Amino acid sequence: MKHVSWILALVVGLAIGFTAKTALVAPAPAPAARPAAAQRPARPQEDPKAVYRVPLEDSPAKGPADALVTIVESSDFECPFCKRAAPTLKELEEAYPGQLRIVFKHNPLAFHQTALPAALAAEEARAQKGDAGFWAMADALFAAPVLDQANLEKLAAASGLDVARFQKALAERAHEPRIRRDQALVTSLGATGTPAFFINGRKISGAQPVASFRAVIDEELAKAKALVASGVPAGQVYAKVLERGATAQVLLPGSAAPAPGAPPAQAAPAAPAAPPRPPPAKFQKVAVRPDDPARGPADAALTVVLFSDFQCPFCSRVEPSLKQLEEAFPKQVRIAWKHQPLPMHPNAMPAALAAEAAREQGKFWQLHELLFQNQQALAAADLEGYAKRAGLDLGKYRAAVASARGEPRIKEDMAQGQSVGAGGTPTMFFNCRQVVGALPFESLRAVAEEELKKADALLAKGVKRGPGFAAAACEANLSAQPAPAAVTVRGDDPAIGGAAAPVTVVVFSDFQCPFCARLEPSLKQVEQAYGDKVRIVWKHKPLPFHPNAMPAAEAAEAAREQGKFWQMHDKMFGAQQQLSAASYERWAQELGLDMARFKATLASGKYKARIQEDDALATSLGIEGTPTMVVNGEQLVGAVPFENLKAVIDRKLASAKK
Repeated sequence: MKHVSWILALVVGLAIGFTAKTALVAPAPAPAARPAAAQRPARPQEDPKAVYRVPLEDSPAKGPADALVTIVESSDFECPFCKRAAPTLKELEEAYPGQLRIVFKHNPLAFHQTALPAALAAEEARAQKGDAGFWAMADALFAAPVLDQANLEKLAAASGLDVARFQKALAERAHEPRIRRDQALVTSLGATGTPAFFINGRKISGAQPVASFRAVIDEELAKAKALVASGVPAGQVYAKVLERGATAQVLLPGSAAPAPGAPPAQAAPAAPAAPPRPPPAKFQKVAVRPDDPARGPADAALTVVLFSDFQCPFCSRVEPSLKQLEEAFPKQVRIAWKHQPLPMHPNAMPAALAAEAAREQGKFWQLHELLFQNQQALAAADLEGYAKRAGLDLGKYRAAVASARGEPRIKEDMAQGQSVGAGGTPTMFFNCRQVVGALPFESLRAVAEEELKKADALLAKGVKRGPGFAAAACEANLSAQPAPAAVTVRGDDPAIGGAAAPVTVVVFSDFQCPFCARLEPSLKQVEQAYGDKVRIVWKHKPLPFHPNAMPAAEAAEAAREQGKFWQMHDKMFGAQQQLSAASYERWAQELGLDMARFKATLASGKYKARIQEDDALATSLGIEGTPTMVVNGEQLVGAVPFENLKAVIDRKLASAKK
């Protein structure tokens, strides 16, 4: 599924659409002696001394985590200048051993046809073999003369990747949301071309000679060493340097003015700034069982409920951030675990069953540590070895695993996660405030500080510390949350089911989204199981990084005009890899549509505004990814199985009866 998080830009994972615009207005030209001769607007000039706040997030990195200088590279695998810069970076790594960390951000330019597939290939290499796999694939991509599909598959095979899985990831564009997130970030910082580099936040544009890099690196090394001498730990130098960084392109005074209504791009403030604030928070009530795995005091002011997966690489990355959070706020934070083994991770469910067997013996967290430390080896024999190392009674462990005794409990967690929008991992709830993704400690700390301030306010009002404090803090957040915007349904929106049905499922979807296609069988089961008790309404949300999504939506609207929306809908999802103008016409003929009328409707673009209206409605509801359903006002995110959707519908039907 595509899951959204406030760090996205995102994104989210859960599939997420991103847009990034840098709008500049040139100053008015000076009075001219000859009015007939138009003057060229002054070109905006960037401040060469600006420091930009470039979050590392979960981007591929190489080099020591406590390196004094971090170079963030924004690049495109098809870009010839990026290829020239690759040897320069290797030379710098050799010149500054142990002092540099290199971090990669994607920026596949639109006019490079193979740039996005290559980026997807690099990310899939990373998904299969970690950061080392990413960098090996990156080197191969920069060295390859051609980046077509056949050559990408050859590179995958040569790298020892699972080629079938690799092909599937590229066909489904599985990693596109995180690539677009990178692109949105660097574009917002003015890095619209490639390559671009941020050396401890200072920008260098283009494939510059080594000497240009060394001059900036030497300056930043000197500053970093001074910070370490003043008591800043080496591992915190990057965060310290970026405290005063700008979050938008910084221009020299008088160079240009920001677009009307856009925030000014200012130089770094005089005083350190707090980490960037996330978008408006979303809250969901998340129940925690008394015997759920948890660490931290029962009366903690802040309870973090974590939906996670032992095979998920992003879940392993968030673990250090959570430990830092506990250390930063001693006796104030409690971490509660919820299982969310994703179906694409074959070892996730066996690992969850093993963890449940350990929980029965009071050693969940001991096994939890071993599972994340050995995430690449989660076969049955490996799991039993970790159980032995954790000090479990192996007889009891084997019996629990063989009987799958923990499975009902795990599935209960999974259903709960889906119902609260935690279909992707890791997803956390800070006193019921949703936080998505493998975020760095600084981002988690910013949220924790906000929620602890709210907790302090509750204590000041007389709410007592105790086991029930977490529930009180959650209820306070829920009650303060603004009411969601209403989901308006037009009389002629495509709909299936009774017009007076007590439950309405509004589906925001995208014909090119692979996760939307996976949701369709669940929706068919809803039709069959509930009949006229449930009405399913379609709303368009074509994501910007799916080039065929908007044309497909327009073709579906042209079919709706002739009373054949659902028939066209089924053909599109039945042949999702064939979306094209020729296919739409062929399907229209097969459905018996008036072809002259169908073609005229498409040519006029008459329904584009209607589609955009649906998209705007989704945005007003905080919906950024597809598929997302709104079931009688409750959002359900992702390609959820029928059982999870049924649980929500049954609850809404029961409420309707009351």
